[in-house]
Amino acid sequence: MNQAIWIDTHAHVTHLKFRPNLDQILTNARDASLKSIISAATCAADAQAVVELAHREPLVKAAVGIHPNDTHLLQPGDWDLILKLADDPVVVAIGETGLDRYWKDAPFDVQQESFEKHLELAEKLGLPVVIHCRDAMTDILDLLEQRHRPLRGTMHCFIGSLEDSKRLLELGLHLGIGGISTFANKEFDALRDVIRQIPDDRLLVETDAPFLSPHPFRGKMNEPSRVAVTGQALAELKGWSVEECARMTTENAESLFRRI
Repeated sequence: MNQAIWIDTHAHVTHLKFRPNLDQILTNARDASLKSIISAATCAADAQAVVELAHREPLVKAAVGIHPNDTHLLQPGDWDLILKLADDPVVVAIGETGLDRYWKDAPFDVQQESFEKHLELAEKLGLPVVIHCRDAMTDILDLLEQRHRPLRGTMHCFIGSLEDSKRLLELGLHLGIGGISTFANKEFDALRDVIRQIPDDRLLVETDAPFLSPHPFRGKMNEPSRVAVTGQALAELKGWSVEECARMTTENAESLFRRI
């Protein structure tokens, strides 16, 4: 691969912020040589929207699930819709699911129950799971390790310690690297040291667009095209060329999300 071809393994393309100029956002992604964008749903209605967009737009693939911070808003029929949508060929993963102790709206036991349902669904369908973690790494690791079986999926927006990374890798997970890894704050130097030690074949790049835009766009609305910016920073951390980083992370994504 002579050209750097990227896959954004985590974005929210159906977010309200993108609606006024979605066509331009997707054009920008194509111009940045993106092969695929995995758009993660946050609720049942969003899952429906993500699947419909993926049917219209081949660049977009869908992940369907209920975000942990939306679990307390679940309505009758919502989970049944997720189950139905999960069988659609444009769906490449289950999620975004996981645990979050930063925001307090969703009771933690409700989040845990939902997380376990998503894990079971992903396992049943043979799809990877997309995991959200905020201030809950210990809880997630304990829950996953108590299942006593390997897991296919990604820890989205990984910002954990070296020990966290080793435990997640032992479980079978890939680690998604996003814009936070490019932030100039000294506090993120430790994260960059961890990223250097993650095995090459378990790294993914992502944007979490419209959030967490990488340096030098920090504070601005993110978009999938900027996965190439994060990819360049990752290449520098790993001592790769940009083309090598694109090839490696794209192959990793294709191996994990087999329908892309």
